[in-house]
Amino acid sequence: MIPIDLVTGVTPLHAAPRLALRLGLGAGDLLVKRDDLIGLGGGGNKVRKLQYTCAEAIGGSATVLVTTGAPQSNHARLTAAAAARLGLRAVLVLEGAEPPQVQGNLLLEKYLGASVVWAGDDDLAAAAAGVVAALAADGERPYLIPFGGTSAHSAEGYADAARELLGQLPEPDHVVVAVGSGGTMAGLVKVLGAKRVLGVDCGAVDDARGTVADLLRGMGSAVAPEELRIDGNQIGRGYARLEPATRAAMTEFAQAEGILLDPTYTGRAGAGLISAVRSGEIRPGERTVFLHTGGLPGLFGHPEA
Repeated sequence: MIPIDLVTGVTPLHAAPRLALRLGLGAGDLLVKRDDLIGLGGGGNKVRKLQYTCAEAIGGSATVLVTTGAPQSNHARLTAAAAARLGLRAVLVLEGAEPPQVQGNLLLEKYLGASVVWAGDDDLAAAAAGVVAALAADGERPYLIPFGGTSAHSAEGYADAARELLGQLPEPDHVVVAVGSGGTMAGLVKVLGAKRVLGVDCGAVDDARGTVADLLRGMGSAVAPEELRIDGNQIGRGYARLEPATRAAMTEFAQAEGILLDPTYTGRAGAGLISAVRSGEIRPGERTVFLHTGGLPGLFGHPEA
C-alpha cells in the first residue's frame, strides 16, 4: 500500500563539528540526521511509520485511530497529530493511572483533540482491545496501531529514510539510532546492512535484538539476531528513568551544537554514541550519522530531567 504523505520534504543532515571534536573525532566525522524536524505534531521518527499505518487505516475506511503507549509516549502524540491531519478521531490507551499534572506529551495530546484512556492495572493490549470493541459497538470503525507504531509494514518508513540518507551521504560508516519498539532500526538495517547500524537499546521491549530480527524477517530481510549491533548498556534502571550517562549526553549535544535530546530515547542514543567512540567501536576518520528521532516534548513530562 502506498504510504500517506505526512513528511514535508527531506529532513536535514547537519554537521556537528564541535561535538565531534569534544568526543575525540575529526571535525567532519559526525553528522546529525534531523528527523526531529519532521513538521507534524512536534516531529519525530514515528511520523514515517504512521505514513504506512494511516494508509492502511484510510484504506479500511477507519473513523478513529487507537494506539497504546507509556504516559509520555511520542508515538501517541504523533498518532493524535496524524489523526487531526487526516480528519479522524484518536483514542490513546496509556499505561497506569492519570498523573496529577498534565504536561509534556499529555498536554499536546489534549490540544490535538485526542481522547486518553488510562489502563490502570490492566494489561495494555487487553485494555486497547476493550476500547476497540467498545468503539465498534458504538458504530465507529476503529483501526488499532501497534505499540510504538511498529510492524514489519510500518518499518518500511525507515527503509525510505535510509535511502533518503544515502542521497545525502552516499557512504556512511555508522548510523547510530535509539531502539524502542525496533522498527526504526529494522528499516535502516534493511537498506544499510547490519554492520553500519548501531542501535542503542532504550529498554522499551524485553528483547531488542530478537524484536529487530523478527521485524527484518517480516520485511523479507533475514538477519540473525547476533549479527545486529545493539548496545544494551544504556538502559540502566529502566526505560522511564534518567541515567547519568544519558544526562551527560543531553548536556554535550545541547552545549556543543544547540541540539536538544530527550531522556528516554535520543539521550540514551547519545550516550551510546559517546560510549562507542570511547571504546574504539567508532573511530576518527569514519563518517558517523546520529539519527535524531525526536522526543523533545516528552522532556517536559520528566521533571527529574
